[in-house]
Amino acid sequence: MTDVLAALRGLLGSDAVLDPSRVADRATSYWNPAPMQAAALVRPRTTAELSAVLKLCNERGQSVVTHGGLTGCVEGAISDSRDVIVSLERMNAIEEIDSIGRTATVQAGVVLQKLQETVREQGLYFPLDLGARGSCTIGGNVATNAGGINVIRYGMMRQRVLGLEAVLADGSIVSSMNRMLKNNAGYDLKHLFIGSEGTLGIVTRVIVQLEEAPSSRNSAMLALDSFAQVTSLLRHVQKSLGGKLCAFEVMWGQYFHTVTAPGFHRAPMGRDHAFYVMLEAEGAQPEADQEGFLATMEQALEQQIAADVVIPGSETERRALWEIRENFQALYEHKPIFLYDVSLPIRDMDAYIREVQQRLKARWPDSICNVIGHIGDGNLHLFVHPGTEGEGLHKLADDDVYLPLQAIGGSISAEHGIGTEKCARLPISRSAIEIELMRTLKRTLDAKGILNPGKVIGSV
Repeated sequence: MTDVLAALRGLLGSDAVLDPSRVADRATSYWNPAPMQAAALVRPRTTAELSAVLKLCNERGQSVVTHGGLTGCVEGAISDSRDVIVSLERMNAIEEIDSIGRTATVQAGVVLQKLQETVREQGLYFPLDLGARGSCTIGGNVATNAGGINVIRYGMMRQRVLGLEAVLADGSIVSSMNRMLKNNAGYDLKHLFIGSEGTLGIVTRVIVQLEEAPSSRNSAMLALDSFAQVTSLLRHVQKSLGGKLCAFEVMWGQYFHTVTAPGFHRAPMGRDHAFYVMLEAEGAQPEADQEGFLATMEQALEQQIAADVVIPGSETERRALWEIRENFQALYEHKPIFLYDVSLPIRDMDAYIREVQQRLKARWPDSICNVIGHIGDGNLHLFVHPGTEGEGLHKLADDDVYLPLQAIGGSISAEHGIGTEKCARLPISRSAIEIELMRTLKRTLDAKGILNPGKVIGSV
């Protein structure tokens, strides 16, 4: 690999190429503190530099793994000592904000929170939001088609992207930097790269659609005693708040009880209810929006849809409520723990979770399965602790979580992607014809299979 290292330094300069010893100074990911492994890590400054890197790697059959913020949950950026890592950390400029067209042109290495804060200064709003906002990058959000807490109103990352630029495996630059909402001139090629997890090309620049910044935000946490109340509450707030509802986050009671135990979050209400919902609405008329929101919460109590409600009186209190949903460090007191991200019809969620928990208990009597979800968009996250140690536990837990999805037409991934962790399970959610078409696309755009090999569809 010495010749590849030397060739890369010849292209970019020695400061832009880290050797294996310096790569090992970095953690494998946000979730894995083990030393990172790679033959080299390159940090291009421009699309042209990245193009030159991929052209060189393609000619030599050198595998390439792309890195953004390393907050992914499915080992989609995992590398070994044979791989060249491309980190987009130096391509982190917000190039333009168009306040009239409400767009932002950004490089792939821009951190999500930086974009959110920058556009907010101009009275604009980038609504994609997730717990990893301070680390994840726009390029990573595109590559994984990120979701988060506002999908119910604003959609996934796919709905935010108007245009993008990407570099193919052979170094070709595909520039589809569209700024328009309507552009029906042939195939919309950006969709090849959104959600492709770096297997078809490396996204370098993106044009995203912004919104006007809301002038009102109203939040509440509610306690409920049945899943029927959860779905009733969802319909109630969707009807009463209309398009203002942007977040509807559900926590199963066991999750809430665990993360509000002594030493963790302070419980704002009783800890023994079956479900808890954190919801939020945004609008443009502060006084009227607040009045309507309070009336909606009062009706939920009067109609016995909810057992209790807490409305924050300040931004500090609001953030404390959201921390209960977003900061689940308490769950990691028990190890091993396996995180799942599934999608399924809302009507099937209660029975599905009961079946998964029963299967886990039958296999491991001391197992724990905590559940939260962006339930308004059909997305659940499960944290499975088997209550024992041993080999092959993760695969066995996979069986219990994924197999029940087949009968109800669910998906093994709602927003986290496939990576390497879920490759073998892809046939649960995709037909053989769909998977073969994915492989055809991969072979067409990356004939030598150098980009993120082994991810999403496995071998081609």
